[in-house]
Amino acid sequence: MKIGLIREGKTPPDKRVVLLPEQCLLLQERYPEVQIYVEKSPVRCVPDTDYEKAGLPVVDNISVADLLLGIKEVPIEALIPEKTYMFFSHTIKKQPYNRKLLQTILQKHITLIDFECLTDEDGNRLIAFGRFAGIVGAYNALWTYGKRFGAYELKRAYECKDYEELKQELKKVKLPTNYKIVLTGRGRVGNGAAEVLDAAGIRKVSPQEFVGQTFEKPVYAQLASRDYYAPNEGIYFDEKEFYLYPERFHSDFLKYALTADMLITGHFWNPRSEPLFTVDDMQSPAFKIKIIADITCDIRGSVPSTIRATTIESPVYDFDPFTGKERAPFSNARFVTVMAVDNLPCELPLDASRLFGRQFIENVFPHFMNGDKEGVLTRATIAKDGKLTPRYAYLQDYVEGKS
Repeated sequence: MKIGLIREGKTPPDKRVVLLPEQCLLLQERYPEVQIYVEKSPVRCVPDTDYEKAGLPVVDNISVADLLLGIKEVPIEALIPEKTYMFFSHTIKKQPYNRKLLQTILQKHITLIDFECLTDEDGNRLIAFGRFAGIVGAYNALWTYGKRFGAYELKRAYECKDYEELKQELKKVKLPTNYKIVLTGRGRVGNGAAEVLDAAGIRKVSPQEFVGQTFEKPVYAQLASRDYYAPNEGIYFDEKEFYLYPERFHSDFLKYALTADMLITGHFWNPRSEPLFTVDDMQSPAFKIKIIADITCDIRGSVPSTIRATTIESPVYDFDPFTGKERAPFSNARFVTVMAVDNLPCELPLDASRLFGRQFIENVFPHFMNGDKEGVLTRATIAKDGKLTPRYAYLQDYVEGKS
């Protein structure tokens, strides 16, 4: 089996990689029949020379490989016909900007396995960058506070050598008495964000305490879906029903927006769900949130002020709720400052890659070698032999430009 680590070609460039050199060697040690080739890259967080020192072939042309591993979407012109690719395709929600990508994959008879769709039989994801998205997203939220209010200066996350240095920076954070941060999500992203808030010395309280009490120190509450969505009928929140039929529930988030100073989003949002709040809600003098770190970054999704993604180089903008327009960052006390970087783990690419590679070796690759007896790869295969697989047949109208 020949595996290729492809060069990331998306702009802005992504420095992450599926496997670090030592992880390539570990995979080949466990599976001697595996050969790994590395496509030359000027941007990868690990230089080509480190792969060469590990005895791995670094090549200009990766077409020798059968299974091609990347992180972000592969540029259309770089797609090699009749190969198997694994990367985050960002097509399963019918994202308009990737329609041409999926069309080309089908035209070239490429097998596409999407990392986002690799799950166990209970639907739990087997591999993700969520933890580091949460870590960097929460750090950026605290950086944004320091900038907006002139309270302190933090290095940018990408200026830190690694996660350990980032945690040292957090010692500079100084928030006011009774400053309140509301954090959504209890999965990888939410828990990663909570790690940073804990490391910054911010006290965790329950959702009930958060809404009903004042504190002598800054605090945060981490919310599960049941804390901010309620059923349209009855009073019992059924989690399984919520994930299957989110349209049967309405947002109950406003009570947090009336007491929180900052919102960090780390939840998964289904487009059939109500947004957390509306622009009209944001116009109310009682709406207290002034900083939103939208790690989920669903454009005009659960957070209506997320009108575009931001970049690592320019991570924030102000949102004017009275016009619905973007404004220059930190330009008016009435505006809400939004951080919506959509590739947060890229700010700590080495740490993020190390964790991802470990998950790939332990949770994903064995399924290639055991005949996929649990159906893990099958469930994550979007396209094969020029057609959408049955599980993803709902994307046909998207491919044809009808939705």
